Order: sequence, then C-alpha cells, then structure tokens
Amino acid sequence: MTAESGALRREDVYAVVVTYRPELPLLEEAIDAVLPQVGRLLVFDNATADPQYTAWLGQAEAHGRIDVLRSPANVGLGAAINQAWQRARAGGFRHLLLLDQDSVADPAMVATLHDALARLRRERPVAAVGPAFHDARDGSAAPFVRIGFPLNRKLHGAPGQCIECDFLITSGSLLPLDVLERIGGMDAGLFIDNVDLEWSFRARSRGHALYGVCDAGMRHRIGDRLRRVPGLRNPVQIHGPVRLYYMMRNRVLLYRRAHVPRTWVAQDVPRLLLKLAGMGLFVRPRLANLRAMLRGIAHGIAGRDGPMPG
Repeated sequence: MTAESGALRREDVYAVVVTYRPELPLLEEAIDAVLPQVGRLLVFDNATADPQYTAWLGQAEAHGRIDVLRSPANVGLGAAINQAWQRARAGGFRHLLLLDQDSVADPAMVATLHDALARLRRERPVAAVGPAFHDARDGSAAPFVRIGFPLNRKLHGAPGQCIECDFLITSGSLLPLDVLERIGGMDAGLFIDNVDLEWSFRARSRGHALYGVCDAGMRHRIGDRLRRVPGLRNPVQIHGPVRLYYMMRNRVLLYRRAHVPRTWVAQDVPRLLLKLAGMGLFVRPRLANLRAMLRGIAHGIAGRDGPMPG
C-alpha cells in the first residue's frame, strides 16, 4: 500500500465515538488508536455531567481533526449516530465508522475494513462490515452470528476470511453513506439496546449483506461486568437495571417489526424468559432488576419507545 492510497483511504472515513460518563483513560486510548486511521472524528457526548470530562472535551475540540458535539440531554445511541451521519455527509465523506467509548481499534482495522468492503461491494450489495473483537477484560473472542433455530451458528473464521452474518454490533462497523441514504439511519426510538440489531435486520431485508472481517481487530467490552457461571464456557455479561429495561423493551418492540426475521423472534422469546429469571433471581440487585425488566416488557407490549420514563 502506497502512502498516497493510505491517505485517500483515511480521508474517506468519518468516525464517531458516542460517550456517556466515559472512563477517560480508556476513551483517550480509543481515540488515540483510531484517529490516525480516519479523516476526522466526532466525539458526541450524551450530556455527561462531569467537570473533568467537560474540560477534556474543550481540549479535544482544539485538535485539528476532532469535532465535539455536547448534547444538552441524553438522546441515546441511535440519534447520536444519525447526527454523525449528517455531519459526515456535509463534510463530503463516503464512509461512517461507529465506535463505542471503550472500543480500541487495532492499528490497521479501518484500512482492512475499507479494503474488504470495497472488494465485497464489487460482488453484491453490502450494508456494512465489522471487525472481529475480543473482550478487553478476559480476552474472549466474540463470534459472528448466523441466526438459526433453536440455536444460532457462531462463527469465528480464520485469517483472510470475510464471514457473512445476520447482524453486526454497532462498535467497529463501517457503513457506506450511500447505503445509509437507501436504508435509512438508526432507529432513535430504541435509544440504546438493539439499535444495531434492528438496522442490520432492516438492511438484510432490503437485499444488503453484512460481513465480519476476520483480519480486522478490535478490543471491546460488552456488559457492565462479567460473571463466570458453572457449566458455561464463556462468562455471562451482567448489566444494571436501566440497561435491562431497554434490553427487554426493545426486543419486544422488535418482535412486531415486519423486517425482523421470525426465526430470531422464535429463538429470542426463550432467551427473554431465561434472562428474566436469571437476572431477577440470581443477580443483585434482584428486585430492581426484576422490576426494570417487567417494566420494559410492559412498555414494549404497549409500543412505547424513547428514553426510559422517570
């Protein structure tokens, strides 16, 4: 790869990191890792009330290639991504890279994703590509997933492979802006959880494929913490009551969407029941978890979206 082609690749990509009460050292590591790989980066903060972080954002804003957008209210992940998309379009970029505040890209991640996307799009319509990632806490590798019944197929792949999958997590995904124009942006009403799942299902329903790129790497964290459970190979991801509310509400909302695969719904309903029992009976704070999940299910049945009330 020549220096010229690398520069063109970098200037083609606008990145967004959506933040909410971030761990500042980890956020700095994430930005330091990705900034040399992209043309420009937006830090979109969802109303973090922290004087130290506010001061840091002011310093970041002085950087030549970092934009800062401080939302006066927490508008959620989907709305933040949609605003980044509009900024990328206004800036003449062709691709949007999505990152969480705790996601650290490998040095060649963006170039590898960009090359794979260009190659794959010569063969068929492709909505997005994403990297293989490891949990930063225990090193466990996350698979790419093909939905099945009663169980999903979890695929790890090998060097050089691009694996077609049914969804990609938000963080690390590289999206062409022309695809966003056709498919539409993220569902802001979902607020946080399953935003990536809904967009992936919508893209696939409109004839676009999704691929995991095994040669592109990233360190990431899912869940507030991990817990080892006897009999299970991988640790269980533990979330607090607020996230459990969104997880339950949003999956129920998706059950009724026409573009959501019925196979996913059929195998997710038992997962909902298992999570309801597991988090409500065995994970503290049990009562708060149970109340949040039941409230989320009720709001999902009622068709309520947006931020969690109260």
